[in-house]
Amino acid sequence: MSELKSAAEELDAADGLAALRGRFVLDDVVYLDGNSLGALPAHVPGRVQDVVRRQWGELRIRSWEESGWWTAPERIGDRIAPLVGAAAGQIVVGDSTSVNVFKALVAAVRMAAEDGAGGPGRDEILVDATTFPTDGYIAESAARMTGCALRPVAPAEVPSALGERTAAVLLNHVDYRTGRLHDLPGLTAAVHAAGAYAVWDLCHSAGALPVGLDEHGVDLAVGCTYKYLNGGPGSPAYLYVRRDLQPRFDSPLPGWNSHAEPFGMRPGYEPASGAPRGRVGTPDILSLLALEAALDVWDEDAVSVEAVRAKSLALTDFFLRCVAEYVPDGRAESVTPVAHAERGSQVALRCDDAGDVMKRLIERGVVGDFRAPDVLRFGFTPLYVGFADVERAARVLALTLGEAG
Repeated sequence: MSELKSAAEELDAADGLAALRGRFVLDDVVYLDGNSLGALPAHVPGRVQDVVRRQWGELRIRSWEESGWWTAPERIGDRIAPLVGAAAGQIVVGDSTSVNVFKALVAAVRMAAEDGAGGPGRDEILVDATTFPTDGYIAESAARMTGCALRPVAPAEVPSALGERTAAVLLNHVDYRTGRLHDLPGLTAAVHAAGAYAVWDLCHSAGALPVGLDEHGVDLAVGCTYKYLNGGPGSPAYLYVRRDLQPRFDSPLPGWNSHAEPFGMRPGYEPASGAPRGRVGTPDILSLLALEAALDVWDEDAVSVEAVRAKSLALTDFFLRCVAEYVPDGRAESVTPVAHAERGSQVALRCDDAGDVMKRLIERGVVGDFRAPDVLRFGFTPLYVGFADVERAARVLALTLGEAG
């Protein structure tokens, strides 16, 4: 135990991101649930107070122009863009992940139908069989709406499942339950080779590892901002539409905010050009600007996604090492891949009575979460999690499992 404590101290002393911990509101707990809700950046409350008291309280309606409210969805999208490997002008922020999945998937099917006009038709959607439930629900609804068949497929089986009738494929970059990182470059290339469109859910990868949307030619992508981007509970999601596809992006939710002349109040719809096509209704300004403030951590401290990824892998490696050393044999089994190329920024452990175990861990100051029926999830946000946190978490887990045994 003393050896691992010493190793944690040495790793923390050499950590180039260690100073960022002071930018967040954290207490004495080990917070390993940033893959569900990121910690609060310390400067955000003051920024939100300005939005409420001055921009809303004093400027009122003038803030749509004078405080930049109207352009916030695209402006903040451009700040997220480098974190997911996208050039400016391709991301708009707003709505929930579920809504953006619906927009992206239906638009993908519509583009595929245009491509196949006069041919046999593309009338099948493939969806990640291990997906977060809402993606599956949305995909089922989108399939009914567009007259497509829906086929759940494990990500590794996508290349062999693709065919001439495949219109779109909806995949998660990182499995929310196990933390498995899927092969975005390879799967995107396979989808394109089949003549279909790739839609990626980045909820568990954006802000934790490089994504490379532009580099790998991803068609459409969505993601939330309250996990590794620390935007706050319910902070708005985002939608990426690759630049060359924007003129063809046919949203199934053509709201007034995505009109070419939103204040023209015309009865007929004419879509805006560029990323604003992904907008729908009036932006949720309070949460949107809280997110914008949270993103300052990345800009002001010149944090690179590559540095974050390197620390993420080091943290999860060290956690697995500590678990192997501390936890009694047979009491917990990792379901997260060991290979770095297959691992996101979380470790999932399977154990008996996982729900009760997590409750006791939280009571002892180690906060992760539980996924039925038997998985303990621990998310590692490199901006504020240190190696001493990791060692403490594994030690408390061992104590808890030892008692439960």
